[in-house]
Amino acid sequence: MFKKLFLILVVLLIASPAFARSGKNSIQIKGSDTMVNLGQAWSEKYMELNPGDFIAVTGGGSGTGLSSLISGSCDIAMSSRNIKEKEIILAKVKGINPNEVKVGLDGLAVVVNPSNPVTNLTLDQLAGIFTGRISNWKELGGPDEKIVVLSREVNSGTHVYFKEHVLRKNDPASQEEFAANALMLSSSQAIADEVASNIAAVGYYGMGYVSSKQKAVHIAKTEGAAYVVPAIENVVNGTYPISRPLLVYTNGTPEGLVKKFVDFALSKEGQEIVLKTDFVPIVK
Repeated sequence: MFKKLFLILVVLLIASPAFARSGKNSIQIKGSDTMVNLGQAWSEKYMELNPGDFIAVTGGGSGTGLSSLISGSCDIAMSSRNIKEKEIILAKVKGINPNEVKVGLDGLAVVVNPSNPVTNLTLDQLAGIFTGRISNWKELGGPDEKIVVLSREVNSGTHVYFKEHVLRKNDPASQEEFAANALMLSSSQAIADEVASNIAAVGYYGMGYVSSKQKAVHIAKTEGAAYVVPAIENVVNGTYPISRPLLVYTNGTPEGLVKKFVDFALSKEGQEIVLKTDFVPIVK
């Protein structure tokens, strides 16, 4: 009986993620839905080059990834926002030392249905739309339709970034929030699908998700400034107003397989994948 119980415990231990990670040939990556396609593309190529290693990549949002890193249930957190001070404090309490690595850049596209004639918006107008102060497209030269505001859910790094940089204009004292009637959707793809089928909808997500079924609005920093399209060259040259870093977090300085994977992401081949997935590489 004792021998049987011992064998069961061994099997359970071997099957656990912690044991797999301790073997140094398997890592778990979780986090940003914006980055999940990029992470999966990296992992597929990495495992092709290193068939003895296994990389598991899942989304769930930047907050989910960072929570998983802090709890020790993943090895790398993908995040489209910087880690918050309260998350750093919690990590320290749990013996985790978050280490930030910039792996790319992204431009956030604001998208409408292709049938919507509105093409140009200022940052002030965007703030008005997403807070609910501007509620009808006719106020912006569009159809007499009530604006349907779409946002990522609060656990998303994209949501946090858009609120801080567009709604609150980088003002720490601002208390601006999304409109009470804004629809909080679980993924960038969900926003893309809704915009594609709803002429009154407006949403935002990483520019890599834009297809012919949505129209990316040209954005100006202020009234009278140039309207700029979300494109790689405009993120690189700094003219597109809504851009951000793409980050990964590890527990301390990367070691072992984690270091090997992060080094691959920053390599010439890894950065080519960044470009192929419609993000902006940081390493040429």
